Amino acid sequence: MENRTARSIIDDGRKFTMTLDEIEVTFFVPCLNEELNIIGAIETILSAVRIAGCSYEIIVVDDHSSDRSADLVEQYCCRHPELPLRLIRNDQRKGLSRNYTDCAFIGSGKYFKFFGGSNMEFVEDVVAVLEKRGEADMILPYLEIDGREPRRRMLSILYTKIVNALTGYSLRYYNGSVLHKRYNVMRWHADTYGYAYQAEIVTRLLNEGMSYEEVPTKVQHRTVVKTKAFSFQNMLSVVHSLAQIFFRSLRRKLYKV
Repeated sequence: MENRTARSIIDDGRKFTMTLDEIEVTFFVPCLNEELNIIGAIETILSAVRIAGCSYEIIVVDDHSSDRSADLVEQYCCRHPELPLRLIRNDQRKGLSRNYTDCAFIGSGKYFKFFGGSNMEFVEDVVAVLEKRGEADMILPYLEIDGREPRRRMLSILYTKIVNALTGYSLRYYNGSVLHKRYNVMRWHADTYGYAYQAEIVTRLLNEGMSYEEVPTKVQHRTVVKTKAFSFQNMLSVVHSLAQIFFRSLRRKLYKV
C-alpha cells in the first residue's frame, strides 16, 4: 500500500515535509507581472488560513512574467522556508485556465481555491469562504460590494445574465474565487483557455447535480489598474466558453444527460 503519511517538496533547493492528510486547501496563485501585488497576495492568504484554522499549501504559478514577480516570490520562499509555499516558473505563457487546471493536478489539498496575484480579495472574505468548506461541493463568492471600474461592473452583470439565460440557473456570479473540491476541478475542468473558464466548470458541476452555497464578498481596487479583460483574444475566448456552456445546456435538456 502506498505510504501517504508524508510528502517532501523540493523547489529551488528548499525542502520541507508536509503531511498529506493535513492539507485541506490548495491555493492556486497565478502571477503575471504582479511585482507590486504578489507578496501581498501571499500574506493575505496566510492571514486568512490562520483565522480560518485550516491546513493549506500555496502554489504560485508565474506565467512567464517580464518583471521581478517570480524573483520576489523566490526570495520570500528563501526567507520563510517553513511555509508550504511553492513557486512554479513557466518558460512560456500558458494562460489562466490552463495554469488553473494544471495546478489542481499538482496540488494535494482536498479543496482548491484560486487567489489572484493582484491581491484583490479581503482577508475576511477569504475566511468567510474557507469557513464554509465541507458544507457544499462548491462555495461560490459573489460581489456584494464591487470596487471595480464601472465598465467592468456592467460587463460582469451582463455576463452573469447571459450565462443564467443560457443554462436556466440563477447564480449571482460565475467568475469568483470559488472553493472547489480539487477532484472536481480535475474531472470537470474547462475546455477553453480564457477568463470564462470558471463559469464552464461551475455550470458543468451544476449539470452533474453538485451542491453549492453562495457567500457575499467585496473586491478591492488594484494597486495597478491595468487589465487585458477587453482584449480581442480574451473576448473571443469568452464567446467560445459561452458557446460551450450553451451546447452543454442544450444537450442536458434534450438528452437528459
